[in-house]
Amino acid sequence: MIKKIAVNIIKYGSLLLWSFIIFFPLITLFFGSFKTYNEFTNTSGLIPPESFLNFDNYKRAFIEGKMLMGFTNTFILILFGVGGSIIIGSMVAYVINRFDFKFKKTILFAYLLVSIVPLEISQVGTFKLMHKLGLYNNLLGPIVLYLGADVLMVYIYLQALSKVPKEIDKAALLEGASYFQIYRKVIFPLLKPATATVALLKMIAIYNDFYIPYLYMPGEKLNTVSTTIHRFVGPNQTDWHVISAAIIISMIPMLILFFALQKYIYQGITAGSIR
Repeated sequence: MIKKIAVNIIKYGSLLLWSFIIFFPLITLFFGSFKTYNEFTNTSGLIPPESFLNFDNYKRAFIEGKMLMGFTNTFILILFGVGGSIIIGSMVAYVINRFDFKFKKTILFAYLLVSIVPLEISQVGTFKLMHKLGLYNNLLGPIVLYLGADVLMVYIYLQALSKVPKEIDKAALLEGASYFQIYRKVIFPLLKPATATVALLKMIAIYNDFYIPYLYMPGEKLNTVSTTIHRFVGPNQTDWHVISAAIIISMIPMLILFFALQKYIYQGITAGSIR
């Protein structure tokens, strides 16, 4: 009995400690975003602000930080980048799962190999190629780079496809459907949980990405959410209460999206678990 109590204390105590470590920065950011300059500098991060109705920091961060432009550019990248990677990833997984051909394992290995190599190592050649193609300093460049599906997306779709009977394909072929029609009208609609998971993972990756937008879109009117905050912090390094508000604003869209899609996400993770 004593041993069981001790184990529970250690288990739940470690969970509480880990939760505190994770939420401590978020709590200090949230409280700090409502504080004045004097409040922020003279009080602890865990002390609530005098008023949660002080939205001056949010107004300043949104207007002076040009957050609307950052959101607009980011969502354009997300729209095309996520859509393209979903189509490419699901098609690749469909071909690998449904057909036997000579270089199937080679293709899977290539996806795995690319995921192992750090992005920065290949950027010298990629940057030169993008510059020669006229894809530098415009939204099209990062969209092209985001279009590819990584190995995790392919495996999520592969595991989801493994649960779809191949007899469905044969029945559709007997009805006169082409392979593309089978993919578009039969297979893809059955992959909604996996697609929701893939979409959210890709959205978060693009939304949080700083390296590619900063490297390929240096123009001031091409800022994304991450580069907007970076450029806003520069001249406002002492105004941490305003910077906190800018960070909270940047978190809101992804939180809304996660809560909206969480049912499908959990289903997709279960269906796409790698055995």
